[in-house]
Amino acid sequence: MRRPQMHMSREAQDALQKPLQLLRAELKATTEFPAHVLEAAKKAVDDVRLPDKDATHLPLFTIDPPTSKDLDQAMHLERRSGGGYRVHYAIADVAAFVKAGSALDAEAHDRIETLYFPDLKVPLHPPSISEGPASLLPGQVVPALLWQHDLDADGNVTHSTVSRAKVRSQAKLSYAKVQQDIDAGTAGESVALLREIGKLREAVEAARGGVSVNLPDQEVTLEDGSFRLSYAAALPVEGWNEQISLMTGMAAARIMLGSGTGILRTQQKQKDPEVVQRVHDIAKHLGIDWKPDVTYAALVNSLNPADRKHMAFLSEATAMLLKAEYTVFRDNQTPKYTLHAAIAAPYTYCTAPLRRLVDRYTGELCVAACADKPPPRWVLDALYCMPCDMARGKGKVADRRVVDIAEAAVLEHREGEIFSGLVINTDAEDNDPKEGTVHLADPAVMGKITSGSKLDLGANVQAKLIRADPLFSGREKVLFNVV
Repeated sequence: MRRPQMHMSREAQDALQKPLQLLRAELKATTEFPAHVLEAAKKAVDDVRLPDKDATHLPLFTIDPPTSKDLDQAMHLERRSGGGYRVHYAIADVAAFVKAGSALDAEAHDRIETLYFPDLKVPLHPPSISEGPASLLPGQVVPALLWQHDLDADGNVTHSTVSRAKVRSQAKLSYAKVQQDIDAGTAGESVALLREIGKLREAVEAARGGVSVNLPDQEVTLEDGSFRLSYAAALPVEGWNEQISLMTGMAAARIMLGSGTGILRTQQKQKDPEVVQRVHDIAKHLGIDWKPDVTYAALVNSLNPADRKHMAFLSEATAMLLKAEYTVFRDNQTPKYTLHAAIAAPYTYCTAPLRRLVDRYTGELCVAACADKPPPRWVLDALYCMPCDMARGKGKVADRRVVDIAEAAVLEHREGEIFSGLVINTDAEDNDPKEGTVHLADPAVMGKITSGSKLDLGANVQAKLIRADPLFSGREKVLFNVV
């Protein structure tokens, strides 16, 4: 699933600096690195060695937001002479700079992942590495883990391998520009193939029962002294780009399962009949026609995230039905459950090592397996700690709290007003059926709601705004009451 982002105009960022700063203080998230870590970063850059394998001839390109500098992935796509396709996918080689047991390694294990805020990001690694010699910026020769995927004419992967190589990206492209060029028919062949291969991979995904949910980004603007919240649907190219990453994550999982040692991102389907029934009830009350013979995957793939009711269902259903975790195995002790339910295949994270800790380890395991070598000792030593390490990540909490701030800002100074809304969740399972979550029609925000009597899931209610305070120290910065 694509991770939606919260964007704010410069004016909105300035107006909400205090709550954003308080949030970062609460999360102990700082852009600053200790002096000894910065010194270690400088030494790591000076000492880095490029791989012997030279793949600088590949005309790789990256697709990222225009301002991004920490570029994890670059690709080149081509047709194979005998039919089908070949995808080269270069991933930043963080392990070339961050050595096990070093100050950089310790700092990365403390931070776990890059945190994103509307006004700035808190990086996993010092920018002198992640936005410099480790990044796949155009024109510079860098170490990388270079994946090669061979696909047949229908988009099925027939072979995947990965090895270290030095690469040089030739172009830094934005999603909007790539979409514009593809739509206009002016994209180069490699870029144009992203649509062709991406659509084939989407069809393969649907056939195996996989689910792709591209929730829209949110944007907050400040107009005439009032905050406005809007949604921006993801571009098709973002989904096609994600398919290349998903393909690589599935290939990495297969390679690790074949080698007998690995870290999977597993996700089991919800089996509690009460929870499953609640999801069906949410769909019914939101006016979504979920026929008995339609699977959850087929339903989700038919929905439009730009539709308010569809988005509400997707947000709630994915949270309730699908719980992901990390599953570690070694010495050929394959775990009983290896699937990622939403993807409908074994899967792992491996394509964003500049921004996520675990990817450095999965990448290393795959390189070793493809070279028919045992995993490095530093990877094995950290293997069983990885699920607990990743559980300390603050990315999801930061994302949710930023949304809370934005929604509170949109409603600030409107206390006492009454809004039309839809109850999309209740706390009945927590023995408090008088509390739940309401989704407003306008503005399109969600918040906690209380009632003097039992709340009915899917009920249309009149919700009185009790509190909307971006600086409120509790979790419910927005609070409604049924009238």
